[in-house]
Amino acid sequence: MDMQRKRLHILLLTQEQCGFCEQARDMLERLSREYGLVLSTLEIHSPQGRDLALRGGLLFPPGILIEGKPFSYGRLSERKLRHELDRLTMLNQQTPSRPTQV
Repeated sequence: MDMQRKRLHILLLTQEQCGFCEQARDMLERLSREYGLVLSTLEIHSPQGRDLALRGGLLFPPGILIEGKPFSYGRLSERKLRHELDRLTMLNQQTPSRPTQV
């Protein structure tokens, strides 16, 4: 059986001249190749970025949302991120696909 892996969507809330934002972007780009992530970025000071940050309790950049859910803010821990990506990947593999109804 051909198992298609669901690609996880990650949103990086960032700002200009932010060293932690640059580190997070580099890490996420590297991990996106390993995990098949879909990575998007958004300026945290844009109207949509401010709204997401406020609703998610992401106090300062970089803010990370995985599948639309707040994950972290500030300096990104690769170990913590890998743990969460592995957990979500395992959940996706355990979720049985629904049979097609005829």
